[in-house]
Amino acid sequence: MDPIRIAIVGIGKIARDQHVPAIRGNGAFSLAATVSPHDAGLEGVPHHASLDDLLAHGPAVDAIALCTPPQVRYDLASQALAKGVHLFLEKPPGATLAEVEALQTQADKVGVSLFAAWHSRFAAGVAPARAWLAERRIDKVSIVWREDVRVWHPGQAWIWQPGGLGVFDPGINALSIVTHILPRPFFLKDATLVLPENRAAPIAADLAFRDTAGAPIHMDLDWRQTGPQSWDIFVDTDAGTLKLSHGGAVLTLPTGTDHGKTDWGEDVEYAGLYARFAALIRGGRSDVDTSPLRLVADAFLRGRRETTDAFHD
Repeated sequence: MDPIRIAIVGIGKIARDQHVPAIRGNGAFSLAATVSPHDAGLEGVPHHASLDDLLAHGPAVDAIALCTPPQVRYDLASQALAKGVHLFLEKPPGATLAEVEALQTQADKVGVSLFAAWHSRFAAGVAPARAWLAERRIDKVSIVWREDVRVWHPGQAWIWQPGGLGVFDPGINALSIVTHILPRPFFLKDATLVLPENRAAPIAADLAFRDTAGAPIHMDLDWRQTGPQSWDIFVDTDAGTLKLSHGGAVLTLPTGTDHGKTDWGEDVEYAGLYARFAALIRGGRSDVDTSPLRLVADAFLRGRRETTDAFHD
């Protein structure tokens, strides 16, 4: 088959660090163009200042990877779908659940593939963790996702604005893993969101969930971490405690199991995403799981707000 001609809309850090290498490393795709009003693009790749310009004047594309902030994504996504273009949505897939549902309806009507891409589900330890937990009784889950926003998101004003999610921007990665590996659904019981007095989105959050069998799930999110960063998930089971660390890259099973501690090696998340996207396109299917975003929306709906000192980059 001919390669899928794909354009990247929004050529910022995540696009350059992850999307471009993954596309160039997958023979199912060819990078046809980039789009950004603020960036010069990539050497040797046609570049356009707007999606309007790309769709009007080419080059022809079969798919688009949409890597813009979520607040501006819906109109761009709808425009691409209207042209019959397959669509890859960087996480979170939209600013609201209703937007994503509308895009799914549009994609189904047009007959193209829509992919809500949760990259952390493709971390190397996640699939074996899911398989191991499928046969276990879940007693308790603890999620500790603490990082330094000044290191990982410097100068990203949009992330603090309504729809930018604040600390849930990284925290939703943890939720994408936990919703994938736990054998039963879970829902929010209580939440506290901590907002700097000069920001519209939280810098920290404490959340209590429970699954449908009553197992408690606690989540600790904080963007004020200094020193070592924490991206860890602990699952207490009838066979001992499973740990996923380094954002899902490293799996530790209880002592005495067949695997013990396993370092699953190199970063394969975006390679996995693009393999999945190619399979969806070739199979004429979509994959739009909004469960991580729905849990975040519930936290904003139900959570108590606390104010802390102003935050400055």
